[in-house]
Amino acid sequence: MKTATFNANSIRSRIGPICRWLEVHQPDVLAVQETKVTDADFPLDAFAPTGYHVIYRGQKAYNGVALFTRTEPTRVLDRLPGDSRDEARFLQADCGPITLVNTYVPQGFEMGSEKFQYKLQWQALLRDYLASQLRPDSTLIWMGDLNVARDPIDVHDPDRLWGSVCFCKEVQEAMEAILALGLTDLFRLHYPNEAGCYTFWDYRIPNGFKRNLGWRLDYIAATEALAGRCLRCEIDTAPRHAEKPSDHTFLWAEFEV
Repeated sequence: MKTATFNANSIRSRIGPICRWLEVHQPDVLAVQETKVTDADFPLDAFAPTGYHVIYRGQKAYNGVALFTRTEPTRVLDRLPGDSRDEARFLQADCGPITLVNTYVPQGFEMGSEKFQYKLQWQALLRDYLASQLRPDSTLIWMGDLNVARDPIDVHDPDRLWGSVCFCKEVQEAMEAILALGLTDLFRLHYPNEAGCYTFWDYRIPNGFKRNLGWRLDYIAATEALAGRCLRCEIDTAPRHAEKPSDHTFLWAEFEV
């Protein structure tokens, strides 16, 4: 089984890259974030030739999540319980015995802002929700743009960037509390000490991608029952070289199930 995650930064702008990636890599699941489109305008017809089932929840110009799956998803949940803002940041579904959770965690805007407080609240809500769902034998995969760099090796300049909304004690502790429920960061399972491995490169930094001035903000995490069967977890930087790329790239994991 192969799962992947990708922040598209506008799914209508990345139809070609997504279709090509699906065709070449043939994942069983692709989680997409930041689709930036209402449900009425989601480009479903453009993805029909891929043969994937597609479920989604969006809003105009911001946020938005989608799941591409080979098998028809069941038990779909498109709202994080307790989120009073009801933003399009959460999408859950079952594919066979495996539960998929796709999240686009709030970025936070700036430290001390109301948006940063919402980020911490959202992380806490997600932790509480997953705590209510997980059992010792659960087979669950949590994917998405989590807008957290866990460790200094997850950013290109940790000294300068420390204290920013995606690299600070508060958001790191909130993420670790979620992982402590029994979820494993699969990239670090396979590459525990590898520096310079990023999934996001800011458009605003001149030649930021070529200079590898990035952040690791995108994750695939799994419960123990699946993490023990994870064969590989890799960052595919090739799409970031393409014309008009997203500022993120694809992360994928393969399981023996």
